[in-house]
Amino acid sequence: MSKLSPSLKGLINAAHSRPGPVPAPRNIESLYSKIEREAVSKKLSAPSWLALSTAATMTMNSPDSMIALYKSAQASKSNKEQVAIAEFMREVGLKCIGFNGVPRTINMLNAFKSSLPSPVVFSLSTTPTRYPTPANIESINERGRKLWDSIYRPLENKLEAKLADAHPDLPVFIISGEYGALFTDPPRSTGANVGRITTSLVAIACLRAQQGVGPQVLSHVFGLRKAWEDGTWKDDKDAGEEEGIRWLVSDEGCTWVLQKVDEIVEALGSGQGSTFAAPIKAKL
Repeated sequence: MSKLSPSLKGLINAAHSRPGPVPAPRNIESLYSKIEREAVSKKLSAPSWLALSTAATMTMNSPDSMIALYKSAQASKSNKEQVAIAEFMREVGLKCIGFNGVPRTINMLNAFKSSLPSPVVFSLSTTPTRYPTPANIESINERGRKLWDSIYRPLENKLEAKLADAHPDLPVFIISGEYGALFTDPPRSTGANVGRITTSLVAIACLRAQQGVGPQVLSHVFGLRKAWEDGTWKDDKDAGEEEGIRWLVSDEGCTWVLQKVDEIVEALGSGQGSTFAAPIKAKL
């Protein structure tokens, strides 16, 4: 295969295109600790604040900050708890594919694992759990439909028809390939689960940090609230106490979620916003 010219390689890696990850700003751990303290004061459990922080950090493409988040979350924890936190964070990272795309998740998860302590790495699950087979494909579709309906009711059918009008396979991929195969957890005895409440927090965090997709942020804020209304929050017992979840889905709680994501974006973006669409200032 022919080699790329130096000028082409230079353009691919030009500074204005921001081809590399975002470095961790000084004292980023203090921001994550602040978010944790605020969450705990509102009776939210670790999966809630950790999912929000992980998803926003994944979106901002900052592996060093994700490691800082891990160090903050696992401080004073047992080895078993440290492994569980790492499993949870990478499961959140996997679900970010549905909002941020594959490349960012590949780079972030690779960098995350390479920076974890060896004892934790050796204890991480290596068993895939999402292979579609003739035996499980219907359950995948059913899980996707259940989550879709929970988030978008009473407009679930209208929205599906609108997506199909744009492309007939758009709702097929979204409901089965993302909501079923990715956003819901398969029955398994390995890895980590990210429940109904935490999945909505992942969605809100990714989309808010990504910027430019206000209608989707709005939809998933409503989706978070609907988890309370339809009782599906009870399937996500790790997210927090009932009092905490009630607060989380209120105007005050949803405001807190958006503000915490904004604080992470501000810190990691050095005031320049999202890394999804940085200003291009190349010389012509």
